[in-house]
Amino acid sequence: MASNTSLPFRRSFALLASIALIAGPVAGGAKQAFAQAQNSGVGAGIQAPAAANNQTPPANTPTMSMNPAMNAGPASVADLAAGLLNAVVNISTSQKVKDEGDGPATPKVPDNSPFQDFFNDFFKNRNNDDSNRKVSSLGSGFVIDPAGYIVTNNHVIEGADDIEAIFPDGTKLKAKLIGTDTKTDLSVLKVEPKHPLTAVKFGDSAKMRIGDWVMAIGNPFGLGGSVTIGIVSARGRNINAGPYDNFIQTDAAINKGNSGGPLFNMKGEVIGINTAIISPSGGSIGIGFAVPSELAEGVVNQLRDFGETRRGWLGVRIQPVTDDVATSLGLGSAKGALVAGVIKGGPVDNGTIKAGDIILKFDGKDVDEMRDLPRVVAESPVGKAVDVIIFRDGKEQTVKVTLGRLEDSDQAAAASTDKDKKPQLAPDGNGNRDGIINPDGSDDGNDDGTDGEDQGDNQQQSPQAQPPAQASSAILGMKLATLTAENRKSFGIADSVDGVVITEVAPGSAAAEKGLKPGDVVVEVAQEFVQTPSAASEKVSSLKREGRRNAQMMIASPKGDLRFIAVPLE
Repeated sequence: MASNTSLPFRRSFALLASIALIAGPVAGGAKQAFAQAQNSGVGAGIQAPAAANNQTPPANTPTMSMNPAMNAGPASVADLAAGLLNAVVNISTSQKVKDEGDGPATPKVPDNSPFQDFFNDFFKNRNNDDSNRKVSSLGSGFVIDPAGYIVTNNHVIEGADDIEAIFPDGTKLKAKLIGTDTKTDLSVLKVEPKHPLTAVKFGDSAKMRIGDWVMAIGNPFGLGGSVTIGIVSARGRNINAGPYDNFIQTDAAINKGNSGGPLFNMKGEVIGINTAIISPSGGSIGIGFAVPSELAEGVVNQLRDFGETRRGWLGVRIQPVTDDVATSLGLGSAKGALVAGVIKGGPVDNGTIKAGDIILKFDGKDVDEMRDLPRVVAESPVGKAVDVIIFRDGKEQTVKVTLGRLEDSDQAAAASTDKDKKPQLAPDGNGNRDGIINPDGSDDGNDDGTDGEDQGDNQQQSPQAQPPAQASSAILGMKLATLTAENRKSFGIADSVDGVVITEVAPGSAAAEKGLKPGDVVVEVAQEFVQTPSAASEKVSSLKREGRRNAQMMIASPKGDLRFIAVPLE
């Protein structure tokens, strides 16, 4: 009986010992195996312990084959960061803000009150205090020249009375504002160091691809020298921050205080300037935006050299090319920027580019969307002669234009009067005048934005020179009439507007669906100027015979705002 009772015990003891021997080496390597799986995504190299002939392997026999390179984790950026940290500075600003209002009235106390002296002393001292108070803000910047030139965001230093650059070693230097550009939110500062500073250089953001690694260094929430890493999440983002939006989107953590700091590629080159984030909480959720170096470098160089920007100016008004417009003009796909008007006295007022042209390429750069054109024009040097590929009369043509200076157009706009102000691109549903090459609204002169050869001096014709009035014609769900003094007055149509006036629009018609209404003026049909209802009707009929699906029309509002639409012919 004794032998029967001891056998299960011996078997149990042996089983436990066996488990301990197996679990020991496996458990010891479990942490390593987990780290390896985390770093490499695979479990290669893990081997089962030897168990031949039921013999326990020697203690010095390895139970797991590990690759040292796989155990090291992702490639470190420590060496890269170490060489860049000293070039990134904290930007501290202070500003005097005047307190609004006089504050609460001084409380009244009874005469001979024991507290009278206390109240008098307290409020007398308070009233003598300066009504201005100082507010401070923190941002980031980076050195681009050992001599002390620093780049940051305009919104970091805007309105500041004092600007200070704080370096990683604790050195504080007063900074002078050299130049700023609100359209790209960039500024250049200058400090006077005792010794040459560590500087970084710009790289080519155009070479960055979605998925490339990037590193941000900055001063988030006042924590200077913070390094974060991520990838390029997207390119060419438009966040409606300015007329030249072309942001790099990244998931590298960017928070308040990172503004103005650099976004580096893995070569240590600045390929972006961290500017904005999307965040409901105010902290990083992995959606940050940086001004690309391909845009920023030119602006920074101009600010450094001239203290201001000197942008190219084409002098046209543009609007998007819709599918309907592309079809009506015979363009294969909706691309480019549609010229809605040409500014009188501008660089292309000589007929080089006309209203109705579609700009497809500018100085060798494709214009895929309307918003691409203002940016590539602004980046071009003033006075440069460039080739522009346009789509006109059903085919591509190349014209050469010489750019003016954007700021020059501002002076012309200020000199023009309201009476002489020419038509502008019509606002969209939100009241925005998108697509104007001159974002400052330099709408000078009397030109209505159409082809001068087609219109000649018709805008200045006297009533006697106008064509005889005709009976109204009905086309595409709208009734048209010749412009006369009577209907100009009735609809409030400016004298500078010419064409045929829309007097009625049938509800549910093609014209109504395109937003046309009585008082609008049809200036052109299929790039041909029309002055009579019959001319407009005949042009629409010819388009139908040609098998066209849409009729492109230039429409002027009663005030003269121009826009192009494509009205379906079916």
